[in-house]
Amino acid sequence: MFHDLLRPLFHIAVVAPSVLVPVDVIAVLLTVAALLPAFGRRSRHPVRGLVWRLGAMAVGAVLGLVAVWWFGDVQDLYGVSFTPITRMWVALAFGGVGLLVVTVVQGGWLRRVLGVLAAVAVALAAVLGVNVDFGAYRTIEQAVTTDPYPSGPLGHETGVGRASSPVVDPATWRAPAGMPRRGKVLSVDIPSTVSHFHARPAVVYLPPAALTERPPTLPVLISLAGQPGQPSDMFQAGRLGAVMDAFAEAHHGLAPIVVAPDQLGAPDRNPMCVDSSLGRSATYIMTDTTNWIRQHLRVGASPSAWGIVGFSQGATCAMQFSTAHPGVFGTTFAISSELAPLNGSVQHSIQYGFGGSASRYAAAAPRAIMRAHGPYPGHLTVFAYGSDDAPYVASSTALRAAANAAGMQTRLFVSEGSAHDWNTVRYALRVGMPGVIAHLGLR
Repeated sequence: MFHDLLRPLFHIAVVAPSVLVPVDVIAVLLTVAALLPAFGRRSRHPVRGLVWRLGAMAVGAVLGLVAVWWFGDVQDLYGVSFTPITRMWVALAFGGVGLLVVTVVQGGWLRRVLGVLAAVAVALAAVLGVNVDFGAYRTIEQAVTTDPYPSGPLGHETGVGRASSPVVDPATWRAPAGMPRRGKVLSVDIPSTVSHFHARPAVVYLPPAALTERPPTLPVLISLAGQPGQPSDMFQAGRLGAVMDAFAEAHHGLAPIVVAPDQLGAPDRNPMCVDSSLGRSATYIMTDTTNWIRQHLRVGASPSAWGIVGFSQGATCAMQFSTAHPGVFGTTFAISSELAPLNGSVQHSIQYGFGGSASRYAAAAPRAIMRAHGPYPGHLTVFAYGSDDAPYVASSTALRAAANAAGMQTRLFVSEGSAHDWNTVRYALRVGMPGVIAHLGLR
């Protein structure tokens, strides 16, 4: 009952001007009110009090910028170079905290109330502003629900028991009567039978053709979100399901089946898609997940029917897996990939992911794998990045050069005006996915 009452609130579009503008205006008005002498208790030195409040906001803003610089640029805790817009919002939020502290100290119940309200409003405006900059959540529901997709049966895909071959010929396919117009996104458990990796539920997309009574053999695409994150991110923030539905609508219900497993284990974990003391993430993806796909879904058997897509840490994993297993994957889509697996510093990554062996770490970098396993005849790797994402522009450029040298076909898409965010992902999926799907056999 209570959840039903809140349902309209959950569906509010937090990126719409109808929400952003009022919040920003309220934050400005409350901040001005908390600053003005007229809204506090009488003081013999009103100008001095105003200077203290403005000074506190300035100090708070500087501390916010220093925090972003230290944790983001120096420590690189998030693997992201923050944009000027995000830095501005963090500075304003810290400035709001500075104003709150001074209003509490200066006293007067009205000013204290205004200080609290102003700090909350500025913090809310900052959260919404950063969310718009990263392009992560469209609604409150997306922000609070990590896995919104229902669990359920796979329909006539269930119990296939083997990988089929070859993929359906689009020229001979005829959509049966009653085929759904849109695909279905489900939450499924993929057992960690071999790896014993503690994985969260995966997300599976079945296109309209896969929901028919006699589903055709289709290509499959493994999807990996970044870190921190969860398997549903590529569908919620990246809108991958909508991209697939759009392709299916233009191709008589045909599109790849998408499986988004959990290569992390938890939002704050990063086992770097290798087997280590952090978890056997590589075995979970390349053995448990691939076996489950072959046993449960009607997908093609050859590498030409298998692809892998990822963003950020997920793109790095996609490059690791596809280059190391050319007998499994024939297509890769890497959106803002790192040069090598990374968990904190390089030294930390070597210590916890590779048992302290720098040589093993170096060998796990996609460029080293390509040199060891190349050439890759018939393999397509699509790269994408945001034009304002300098570190990942450099890494993607270097990886593409290595892929070309290893005999791969490559393509590149650049999202103008975006950075290491979901705006880049949505653009990349929208413009790059049709070519990926065509290489998987659906033209």
